[in-house]
Amino acid sequence: MINFFRKTRKKLADDNKPLKYMRYAIGEIVLVVIGILIAIQINNWNEGSKDKFREQAILIQLEEEYNANLKQLNAKMQLRTKIVKSGLSLLKYMNTPELVQRDSVIFHLSNIIFDPTFDPIQNDLISSGNIRLIRNEKLRRLLSNWSSDLMAVQEHEQINQKHAHEVMRPLFNDIGITRDVVNTLWENMGDAYWLLDKTTNNPDLVLGHSFNNISVKDILTNKKLEGVVSNAVSQNNVGNIESQSLKKRIIEILELIKMDLNNKEYK
Repeated sequence: MINFFRKTRKKLADDNKPLKYMRYAIGEIVLVVIGILIAIQINNWNEGSKDKFREQAILIQLEEEYNANLKQLNAKMQLRTKIVKSGLSLLKYMNTPELVQRDSVIFHLSNIIFDPTFDPIQNDLISSGNIRLIRNEKLRRLLSNWSSDLMAVQEHEQINQKHAHEVMRPLFNDIGITRDVVNTLWENMGDAYWLLDKTTNNPDLVLGHSFNNISVKDILTNKKLEGVVSNAVSQNNVGNIESQSLKKRIIEILELIKMDLNNKEYK
């Protein structure tokens, strides 16, 4: 194309000899500028195509990551729901300890001993600068805000974890029910909600029952235990409320990713 312009420009210049060299010089400049502009346009097109390909690869990876995050979050919410239900049962038992079976009390105590924590897959979109490749403005904003959204849930989980390790479990030791609680926990390992892979073969661990045999009444009338159970119920319920908001955010992100991947540009 440039050769065509050059031949045309030369012919026009030859028709007017006095202006021949001026036209020739100007023509050369114009041709150089046109050549540069065409080269820039081709380069921009190539870079745009590469960016679209990289964006598609990122979206596919993000879809896999956030699906895994959603699966884990659902498992942790399910475990918290179990803790809340067991805690409420224990509080009800405390009103009529003489009507309650000891095994049932130990079973529910083995449920509330957990401290569920959400540990999602984190990507390097922000630190690597690849977030710029996401053209969907809403999706880019949600991905940019993910860390701050996650922080609210994890901060509360840290409070719950501290309560379980520093208050609840030492209290179980003081009462003298830790062996029975942990033994019951292992007996019911098949109902392990925190395991993402439910096919995992869990090793059998038998601690046996304690010979101290603390009575139901002594367990349920412990004032400190009532406070510990109440806190476990409240904290896990709040954790699920915050997690529900995070779950909606994950679903929103996944829907936007799916929409972009179904875009005809990627077909």
